[in-house]
Amino acid sequence: MGEIKVGTSSWADRSLLASGWYPRAVNTPAGRLAYYAERFGLVEVDTTYYALPAVETTAAWADRTPPDFTFNIKAFSLFTSHPTTLSALPKDLRPAGREDGRVRRGDLPPGTYEGLWGRFREIVEPIAAAGKLGALLFQFPPWMGYGEAAKRRILDTAERCRPWRVAVELRNGSWFDGDNAPDTFGFLARHDISIVSVDMPQGYASSIPPVLLATAEPAVMRFHGRSTAWEGGDKQEKFRYAYRDDELAQWAERLRDFARETKELHVLLNNCCDGQAQRDAARLADLLGPDVGWSARGAEDQPTRSGDRPSGSEDQPTRSAGSVLAPQSRTARRSPLAGR
Repeated sequence: MGEIKVGTSSWADRSLLASGWYPRAVNTPAGRLAYYAERFGLVEVDTTYYALPAVETTAAWADRTPPDFTFNIKAFSLFTSHPTTLSALPKDLRPAGREDGRVRRGDLPPGTYEGLWGRFREIVEPIAAAGKLGALLFQFPPWMGYGEAAKRRILDTAERCRPWRVAVELRNGSWFDGDNAPDTFGFLARHDISIVSVDMPQGYASSIPPVLLATAEPAVMRFHGRSTAWEGGDKQEKFRYAYRDDELAQWAERLRDFARETKELHVLLNNCCDGQAQRDAARLADLLGPDVGWSARGAEDQPTRSGDRPSGSEDQPTRSAGSVLAPQSRTARRSPLAGR
């Protein structure tokens, strides 16, 4: 059956910690991750985009989460052509003679760039070894338009990550224009790379149409909100958005249908301001099906709600909160465009 896993893009950003979503007693990194994992079966690690944590940190994440928990890991910013603060690089890999500022790939010696990739694989390994790695997410910048050079860049990143699963989010509309669209989808499908579907503000240069398509497993859907400050606001303003009930209901119906075309669907709320992503993810999980809600692991400290467990569900396998099996099973199916 196609399984839908629901979660959020981060479990420890500052605005979430200040929002009150975590009870006061849950005030340590280990406690917060455990609390989150009782409520959702999936999370996107976004801290790895900004800096590379210690291997001991990612190993602890794997140790402190349930066996069926899944981490998607966002790739380090330098790997997706984004300018990166020098302080984000490990001290022993920083260019000599520079103390601050931003660097790009071209600013670094080849050995340094390869070293960063080696460190990235090292921090992913404990999660992969625990069987908890979903996909590595590469979010390419708005200035990377459709073209052969860009395709080679995508392939290079994917090949460096194998045998792990890779998902790419494209932020330039040229990938979806006219004949480029079927070529984009086919290219990703042929190379077994998941395209990230998105819900985001429309009408901007970086806007991507909300098309649900599976080019590889797992299928990935990210919700960025629909803020009117998408291009002009700061980070908080860009992602500050609360989804309406009708918007989530429409998406729940589409996602259920889409899950019939893929073995596993990852749904991530990235409107991460003041705990809104967690609240919207819980609402969406409830809309997706009766098995999605608070898990058995977190039930002892949550109010009992009618309908949380349907009649006869005692015989069903236990799954993390934020995880639902789609109504029908079907072999993962490529888009009819994928073979072109």
